[in-house]
Parts: sequence; structure tokens; C-alpha cells
Amino acid sequence: MKKIILTSLLLLIQVVVFAQNLDKKIDSLLLNVFTDNNGPGGVFMITKAGKSIYQKAFGKANIELDVDMNTANVFQLGSITKQFTAVAILMLEENGKLSTNDSISKFIPDYPNGKNITIHQLLNHTSGVKDFTKMKSISQIAQKDLSPKELVDFFKNEPVDFQPGEKFEYNNSGYAVLGYIIELVAKETYQDYIQKNIFAKAGMQHSRYASDIAIIPNRAYGYQKKSNQFVNKIKISFSIPYASGSLMSTLDDMLKWQNALNQNLLLKASSIQKAFTKSNLNNGDVVNYGYGWHLLNINGISTREHGGSVFGFKTMGIYIPSKDIYVLGLTNCDCNSPTQVTRDIAKLLIEASKY
Repeated sequence: MKKIILTSLLLLIQVVVFAQNLDKKIDSLLLNVFTDNNGPGGVFMITKAGKSIYQKAFGKANIELDVDMNTANVFQLGSITKQFTAVAILMLEENGKLSTNDSISKFIPDYPNGKNITIHQLLNHTSGVKDFTKMKSISQIAQKDLSPKELVDFFKNEPVDFQPGEKFEYNNSGYAVLGYIIELVAKETYQDYIQKNIFAKAGMQHSRYASDIAIIPNRAYGYQKKSNQFVNKIKISFSIPYASGSLMSTLDDMLKWQNALNQNLLLKASSIQKAFTKSNLNNGDVVNYGYGWHLLNINGISTREHGGSVFGFKTMGIYIPSKDIYVLGLTNCDCNSPTQVTRDIAKLLIEASKY
């Protein structure tokens, strides 16, 4: 009996020491990125089996007021917003309001070539629609409050980059069209639909559509770096990134989001699986993107990933289904990309899980 107790105690000590060493390695990776405690920073979270096992904050949430970052800060998500837009579309499909096989002309009759472009192709970036964020004229609308129709009208008559289904090319315009379709079908604003059908159902109390006007408790302020010094982020109208990049959230709320997906709280398993399924181009080549997620791998282990970049903020989230591990990084300066370090942490966790 004493031998069994001693063996169990030694195993427990080994597990604790291993966990501590892993924490130190993760800390070291992050401290190599966030070297200036007085500059903008970020927050990082690791979860296992639906529970947070690591949360830390670095740098300042507000430089001017000398406010330290904390793990409850609210960040702009940038293109991680696309996950929510994709799930909203799948919710409407599950309710019989639309099909991902529908052409966009069914909802926007005057859309050029709309009869040949499907919702599916908007979701997985194979539509060929011109990406409005790459148009030189975007500066003309960047600070204007446009309706979804006005935003879509801004780019819809531009020549297509390729024929639908011909290639994969990451595209923000497609998700702007998806947001507009959500509004037309649901007969309410994109903002209200997401709030009521996703944030409220998942218990995401600190998530919202972005605003520079509203008082948002625990808001992390966004910064940019110019001429080797920090400046406040450029102001844009959030009607421009819209359904492709205008949501805000926190670490804890994003854990609730991941758990809601895993527990089929928002969609049936068969519906959400469509978001995590690769498809094919017209020539048969595989598209490594589902609906709102890049479907990639780290060391041969499948991952679901997405990053975001919007003036003043960069984000990155990686979920490893086979390990039920989620790694998320949110930063408040577009000079601090969390993409590589988040992947480095995920790789470290995958290697550690072998032991």
C-alpha cells in the first residue's frame, strides 16, 4: 500500500513539475513578443477540455492613462468575426430560411453574375468577387457610415477576379454580402441577429458589435506604430468591416463561443460540421477553408484556425479538435501580430500531449 501511495505521489509531482515547466516555456515565448511593458500588449488564453488552464496579460490596455492590460479586456476581433457570420448563415439554413447552395441573386436580384455565385462560395472565399479592401477607392468610404446595401453597391459592379469556384482567394467582400443576406432574410440588422442568436444564447455578455462611441467597460484601446512610436489607431466606420470584421469580445467570452460550438448549443452537429469541412474547386483541387475557419494542421495534427487584423488590433485563434485544446491571442497594436506565437504555443502543446 505504501509503495502504491509513494508511486502515485511521485507521478503527481512529475505532472505538476511538467505543467510548471510548460507554463515557463509559454511565458518565455510570449515575453519574446511583448518586450515593452509600457507599450501596447495583449492577452493570451489556453483551454483544455472546455476549461481555461492559462490566461495572462502583457503591456498596456491604455498607454495614455498608464492602464495595465488585464485578461478581462475587450478587444476588436477583426476577421475572427467571419466565424460568427458563417454560423449565423448556417443557423438560417437550419431554420429553412436559405441554403448554402442558393445563388446570391435569390436575395440580391441585381447582383452582377449573382445567379452563378453561391452562398457556399462566399463562405469559403471561392466566389471571385472583388475584395473591396484592396480597392484604391476604399479611402473614399473608410470613415462613412454606410448601410449594408451601400457597402455592397460600392464593390458589386467591379470586374470579378476569377470565375466562381475557379480558385481560393481570401476575400472580405464575400462576408459583407453574407451580412447583407442575413439582414434581408432575418429582417433585422446583422448586429441584432448576432447579439440575440449567438451572444445571448452562448452567454457572451461582454461581446458586441464594435463602436468608438459607446462606453465599453474594460475596453482595450487600439494603437499603431509609426516612425518608431505608438499612435492611436486610425478611425474607421465599423459599417465598413461590417460582417467581415466588426465584432468585439474577451478571452472568457471566446471560450464560451468555442464551448457553444463543441456542445452544439447553437447548431446541430450536422450543421456545424459544414463549417469544418473542406471542399473542392472546379478542377477538383482541395480548398483548405471551411466556413469561417482555415482547416490546416500543425505537425500533421488537424487544426481550425483564424486570425484577424483591423486598425489597432490583431488576433489569432487555433482549435485542435483531437486534443480539445484552444489557443487564443488578442493584441491591441497592429504592430504585434499574435499569429506566429499562437502557432508556436499550439505546437508546444501538441508535442507536450504526447507524453
